[in-house]
Amino acid sequence: MPQPTLGQSHIDAILTNISVAYMQQASQFISPQVFPIVPVEKKSNKYFVYRKGDWFRDEAQRRADATESAGSGYNVDTDNYSCNIWAFHKDVGDQVLANADTPLSPMRDAAAFVANRLLMRQEVQWASDFLVGNTWGTGSNDLAGVASGEVVGTSFRQWSDYTSSDPIEDVELGKDRILGTTGFLPNVLVIGYQVFRKLRNHPDIVDRIKYTSSEAVTTDIMARLFGVDRVLVAQSIRNTADEGATNSFAYNVGKVALLINVADSPGLLTPSAGYTFAWTGVSEGLGATIGTSEFRLDHLKATRVEGEIAFANKIVAADLGQYYTAVVA
Repeated sequence: MPQPTLGQSHIDAILTNISVAYMQQASQFISPQVFPIVPVEKKSNKYFVYRKGDWFRDEAQRRADATESAGSGYNVDTDNYSCNIWAFHKDVGDQVLANADTPLSPMRDAAAFVANRLLMRQEVQWASDFLVGNTWGTGSNDLAGVASGEVVGTSFRQWSDYTSSDPIEDVELGKDRILGTTGFLPNVLVIGYQVFRKLRNHPDIVDRIKYTSSEAVTTDIMARLFGVDRVLVAQSIRNTADEGATNSFAYNVGKVALLINVADSPGLLTPSAGYTFAWTGVSEGLGATIGTSEFRLDHLKATRVEGEIAFANKIVAADLGQYYTAVVA
């Protein structure tokens, strides 16, 4: 008989709350911070997509007395999402529990450890879904930095070139393209830490604040200079080596940038470059988008702490995004 049985496994509200709290505090992971997270009750379903062109026609007409007004409408299409379930566990041995100074600490630590692994998977998947060439379109939607040579319509000088690059103008051009084709200004700039490290010392940025502030260049200062609400810096790393092998660390988000318009909160008539659909079914009625369970493993004399998360990353409006790759050398 498989162990544990279904009746022996349950979602633990306390451990789930610990996991939720940990995920909310883990600021180095940016995937939950960028796009609105839409809690959904169905693992897969459809959502509405409005046709952009229907909202920008000038169709109002003068109205003579006792005549009909001019009228029109808009079309609605549908798209779908399907959440994949990701799971991970940590076994806590009876001897560890018996010898712990605070009996609940090993369980709390296990819940945080499991949540960290799920956050890591979410971050890596987020980068794979949103930070890839041609994901946001081709041509001027997808620009590549160059270290030398001619800068053409699909390229820009790498921002690590402090002599020839102009990062503020490069972002302004992206804002102009998005505004000119959608009517919405981008409000979020996502960058990898390697990009942030070069930007904070770029003369174009330092020179703009040196007479007005003695502060080091922060993300808030960058947001004001770039004219966006938020600059988010991806700082998480992962060990790409197998267990037992020599550690090999890499950034989850590399030398890239993503300029996007993001809705403050999801809504049927609210445009947003993307959404993250998160299935609440993993928490068995708790309403959380992560569920942490515990169950007994008698053959191991241990208690297993297991977490599940289910999400789907979706680009809803690709024309509300501008992707930059090879941003720095």
